[in-house]
Amino acid sequence: MNLISLISSKRVGKPPIIILAPAIGIGLVMLLPLSYLIIRGMDASETTWELLLKPRTLVTLGRTALLMFTVTLTSVLISVPLAWLTTRTNLPLHRMWSVITVLPLVIPSFVGGYLFVSALGPRGLLQQALSPLGVDRLPEIYGLAGATLTLSLLSYPYVLLTIRGAVRNLDPALEESSRALGYGTFQTFVRVSLPQLRPAITAGSLLVALYTLSDFGAVSLMRYKTFTWVIFQQYESSLDRSLIALVSLMVAIIAISTVLIDIYTRGKLRYHSVGPGTARTPTKRNLGGWKWPALTLMTGIAMASIIVPASILWYWLVRGVSAGEPLSIILHDTWNSISVSMLAAVTTSILSIPLAIMIVRYPGRLASLIERVSYIGFALPGIVVAVSLVFFAANYAQPIYQTMWLLIFAYVILFFPTALGATRASLLQISPRLEEAARSLGYTSLKAVRSVTIPLAGPGVVMGGSIVFLITMKELPATMILGSLGFSTLATSVWSAASEAFFAQAALPALVLIAVSSVPMAVLVAREKGDFS
Repeated sequence: MNLISLISSKRVGKPPIIILAPAIGIGLVMLLPLSYLIIRGMDASETTWELLLKPRTLVTLGRTALLMFTVTLTSVLISVPLAWLTTRTNLPLHRMWSVITVLPLVIPSFVGGYLFVSALGPRGLLQQALSPLGVDRLPEIYGLAGATLTLSLLSYPYVLLTIRGAVRNLDPALEESSRALGYGTFQTFVRVSLPQLRPAITAGSLLVALYTLSDFGAVSLMRYKTFTWVIFQQYESSLDRSLIALVSLMVAIIAISTVLIDIYTRGKLRYHSVGPGTARTPTKRNLGGWKWPALTLMTGIAMASIIVPASILWYWLVRGVSAGEPLSIILHDTWNSISVSMLAAVTTSILSIPLAIMIVRYPGRLASLIERVSYIGFALPGIVVAVSLVFFAANYAQPIYQTMWLLIFAYVILFFPTALGATRASLLQISPRLEEAARSLGYTSLKAVRSVTIPLAGPGVVMGGSIVFLITMKELPATMILGSLGFSTLATSVWSAASEAFFAQAALPALVLIAVSSVPMAVLVAREKGDFS
């Protein structure tokens, strides 16, 4: 019988140069935005420092931290039951639910924010539908509640995708042993299954927390003032880039602190199985009388996160067409979005492998340091990363200035942690004894990693790349600043139209953005292990 290994990790020698060199290179690349901020911050005047140290800065810090906590907690509470229901139970239409529950990831936060305001605002579509009943005005949706609702419903798939992959790899023998000892189903889940999901939960939670920290669209529309909103306002209204740099440095400090908390709570435990034999495919549990409550939960989440927003977009589109508003052809924007997103996904996934191997197989101070540094770009607003790369390319890398490669470079910095988290979580469940067995057969360390570890970690690598593809499709600030002259994507088309209140014109590229982004995710989810059982 396989037993879960909950032992302290030990450093296994030094990583080979082919792992060490790329990992160090990645760390140096991730430091570029931070280096720019430090250089800019050193030029800050005394007046700038006085502005930064005002009490309102502490208030903004508290508001930002509170939003990160509420969104992350809500996302975890949504994702854990959804992951379990779609992978380990006989939930009706589980393949369909597996696809639908990850689709909110393709909706840009600025689109989602406006959709929720339009539907649930004091005089939104819901109020108009209830007006015959005497409802003149609904309660305000703005503030912390509205921002938490919007960001949670759009970002919980970060946690769901990582948890779902881990749930499929759970060894049912451990659960059977627990039940044989007299523990019920719920106790078994809490005592045996949930601890094994800890790496996936923490990896997904970290992404949600950092995504919330860097978001601008939802918080601005919900009128909830965070550091990102402050940075954008300063960028729009001031020529003092030093203040922007100092505020961005505070955001970076929050990001690093969040990563440190994650590393501390993660501990040094291993969650792979050891011992003879292989893990069996778990038997799906019969929901019985819980089938209808489960379907109600799935339907409610799907309605709130994807069906209602998509319906509002269709409403805009149909209303615009009925009014004779012209709709532009967006084939060029669609091709641009797909091509840059695919390049970013492939590049980021490949780069995540050596660092993930170093973190999991060769833990130490250097691996820990590089891992922490790699999350900085994801936490910084896209506008800050883009401006720092403009400075870098204009002064030190002119051949790639105003080219697609600089844009891909920005995407890698911004979204690298999404690929790294999925790859690392996958590697944690692969026993190092498999590599030791390969080396005992005459394989070199590199060949053992290439022939054994990477193929087994393939689903996690592909999953991470898919997430990068999806969030690159909806990236806005970096694309607008770093894209070459005349370069536009579906996201920039949506923003251009919506910012001018041409909602019918914004609806079409938004719907295409959702449709294009959902195809690879739907195929990937449908082919995941366990969906055809």
